[in-house]
Amino acid sequence: MTATSENIARYFPVEARRLRFFLVAILLCLAGGLFAPIITLEKFYFFENTVSIISGLLELIDEGQFLLFIIISLFSVVLPVLKLFMLNKLLSTKLADNESFQKYLEWMHHYGKWSMLDVFVVAVLLAAVKLGSVADVQLHYGIYLFAAAVLLTMLVTARVVKLSDAIFKKIT
Repeated sequence: MTATSENIARYFPVEARRLRFFLVAILLCLAGGLFAPIITLEKFYFFENTVSIISGLLELIDEGQFLLFIIISLFSVVLPVLKLFMLNKLLSTKLADNESFQKYLEWMHHYGKWSMLDVFVVAVLLAAVKLGSVADVQLHYGIYLFAAAVLLTMLVTARVVKLSDAIFKKIT
């Protein structure tokens, strides 16, 4: 093999297949986390509002909160899906050259700085604590699916980076 045709799927085919299986599981968790209820607010025993990430985004549009809609859509929907797409490309046998592989890998390094799991979890917990005296807050399985998707994505990303480092040590 030449240095221009190196990729994870060629050096580690079983591991690449296993990681691609995880990407499918992550995509299912992400979809569930976006559409499943994440939180229920019950105010004064009369009013109850159950929200998913997608229903929350739709409410933001209805209320005219377009900037907040764009920010949450970007960090909760678009970037996670893009990251899964990039990981899939890095694990693909179809990467033609080392330059493409390096480009996708570099993009993954830059994207890692934008991981918003901690901010999302802190925001939900803050809402639960702050609203505790005004409303009863219940967390639902959607938040756990979303958190699982983000955490598994981080683990797969770390593994892909480690495998790519091993490849470049072999060829240099």
